[in-house]
Amino acid sequence: MFENVDLMTAIITPFNDEGTEINYNSLEKLTNHLLDTGSKGFIIGGTTGETPTLSEAEKLELYTNFAEIVDGRAPIIAGAGSNNTQGTIDFVTKLSDIKGIDMALVVVPYYNKPNQRGMIAHFEAVADASGIPVMIYNIPGRTGVLMDKDTVVELSQYPNIGGIKQCNTMEDLEYIVENTPDDFLVYSGEDAQALFAKVIGANGVISVAAHLYGEQMSEMFAKLDAGDYKAAGALQRFLTPKMAACFMYPSPSPIKAILNDQGYQVGTCRMPILPLNSDEKAKLYNALDLEEAKS
Repeated sequence: MFENVDLMTAIITPFNDEGTEINYNSLEKLTNHLLDTGSKGFIIGGTTGETPTLSEAEKLELYTNFAEIVDGRAPIIAGAGSNNTQGTIDFVTKLSDIKGIDMALVVVPYYNKPNQRGMIAHFEAVADASGIPVMIYNIPGRTGVLMDKDTVVELSQYPNIGGIKQCNTMEDLEYIVENTPDDFLVYSGEDAQALFAKVIGANGVISVAAHLYGEQMSEMFAKLDAGDYKAAGALQRFLTPKMAACFMYPSPSPIKAILNDQGYQVGTCRMPILPLNSDEKAKLYNALDLEEAKS
């Protein structure tokens, strides 16, 4: 299912202009565009999808509709985690019933700050309850706590835990690739690590920048597969500052600003994330080396 799936996009959730409703027409248009520009899989309802602002009913509706939009053209991983173990269990049991969802993305519990033993207990309990494989989401910059690389290795042996989205150092990524089973999916969640991740044997990257630079990222991986390391490296160097610019303001406000200007009508962000003001937008366009910010 995930064979040769090196570029996955953590897709945004389009809203109407007021941010009160999900815009499914926009979601379908954007999904088709991403598939046409190199995305081979998706995270729906991740950080970029503004999941903390979605109700449970909205998430289940979003995932059901998204699976119908994708219609088997690419694997789908859906956000299901929280800092409440029982709440996560309750949600993944519902998520497991949605046809077309391949894995559940479960974040390391935030705010509570469990130790490594608590993390292991959390993920084993969720994996036991889930009808689909679980992907660990290790993102210490947002959770306030880091799952240690040896904890990842231990959990990689547990039934129904099938992969990790890892957002930490390149050294930890190397260790995880080296010490987990061959069928355990390892993705970097850091755009700037995209080329590095694939070179060292990870499956690839779960990207935000692919909303804007999917063709270039896909070409980079194709050059790498063809053995043209110099060309692949040049593409990564071109992309790295643009990837950084995608996070120069709270995500996904930069991505949504550009997509709206490109005609995808993805709407606003939900509070507490605000849309870019005119000054921020001008600075973003400058950082991305675009000619001008459209009105």
